[in-house]
Amino acid sequence: MRHIKTGLLAGLVAASMMPAMAATTLIKNATIYTQTAQGVLQQSSVLFENGTIVQVGDYDGSADTVIDAKGAIVTPGLIGTMNQLGLIEVDAVSSSADVGTDKANAAFDPSLAFNPKSSLIPLARKGGITRNVVAPTYSHSVIAGQLKAVNLSGELEGSVHSEPVAVVSYLGASSEDSRAVALAKLRHQLEDLQQYLTKKKTDEDAKSDLSERERVVMERVAMGELPLVIYVDRAADILQVIELKTELGVELVINSGMESWVVAEQLAAANVPVILNALAALPSNFDSLNASLHNAQRLEQAGVDVIIAESGDRNHRLYQLRFQAGHAVANGLTFEQALSAVTSTPAEVFGLTDVGQIAPGKRADLVLWSHDPLDLQGAVEKLWIDGKDASTQSRQDALRDRYMMKSDMPKAYLK
Repeated sequence: MRHIKTGLLAGLVAASMMPAMAATTLIKNATIYTQTAQGVLQQSSVLFENGTIVQVGDYDGSADTVIDAKGAIVTPGLIGTMNQLGLIEVDAVSSSADVGTDKANAAFDPSLAFNPKSSLIPLARKGGITRNVVAPTYSHSVIAGQLKAVNLSGELEGSVHSEPVAVVSYLGASSEDSRAVALAKLRHQLEDLQQYLTKKKTDEDAKSDLSERERVVMERVAMGELPLVIYVDRAADILQVIELKTELGVELVINSGMESWVVAEQLAAANVPVILNALAALPSNFDSLNASLHNAQRLEQAGVDVIIAESGDRNHRLYQLRFQAGHAVANGLTFEQALSAVTSTPAEVFGLTDVGQIAPGKRADLVLWSHDPLDLQGAVEKLWIDGKDASTQSRQDALRDRYMMKSDMPKAYLK
């Protein structure tokens, strides 16, 4: 057994020289935010083995690798949502973007283009993010495609979860047509599916207008087995989609929802979670005139599950997710609520039952922080994905080191 008893930094350096994945790893003397009913555990331990957490709390036994956290904070790995990480490198270079298609439908799976080696992924890990839900961008089709969960290990194989975690539809303001058209198309597709499913019980020859691949996915949506994420901001539109859930029994999640606090009570009554940008407080269009920095707080107070996201084209800034959570605390959420909004709540909403919490049986997606993880002074000291050490060295770090290198040679000769 190897013990690391010196200072935290020295301990981490020593640990980094060990094999990438020991049989058992123990983090002791940590402040553990479990995101479970256990709450926050002081001076406690996490033991994990072969990628799975086996014990949390008091532990006096040994382990192959021991890390003394010296009271530092350990949280579950953060979970990003509703972005195109791994599907795009540079926004201005169209050939580097595989983010969506106008010919999309429920069979469209953008994760087929996912690049685990994207230079943006190590940058996201620097923000403590270990999992992500990638989504296709806007489509003129009523369904823009599937949402897929990925881990940020950077490994070429096994990074993408095999099953979709939701499908997404974009509603609201459009410069090309009435918003009523898109809403009606969505409603009609779901109603047709409900009728098809009812008829299929007594008629083996029942037919659907959807292709076989679309139907397989949308059947799960119609039966409430797969969430339907709807991008919508205006309060009146949100009430329309709540009605869809009430009438048709689909599982809804609101994305963006800049005016969702206006209808917080209705969202809570219908048990509809909201994914939001905690800093979206400026009325960027006529759908968001009631945008507020207190959106998350007011939703939480009403009993709505809130997920905080660096969504849309903010893929280069996904590492700032924790700062968004910090701003939500500044505007009324408790620290625990904000942390849940980037860990356990997205895991629960998207059915990622083995991550988002620190508990026996969960995957060892863990982050050891230098200070408060939601504050600018905090930084990732060490990060594990599926129990494996994951580097936070990014391309930006390599460039900084290159140009900070002291040499008598011109910079062009340095590498």
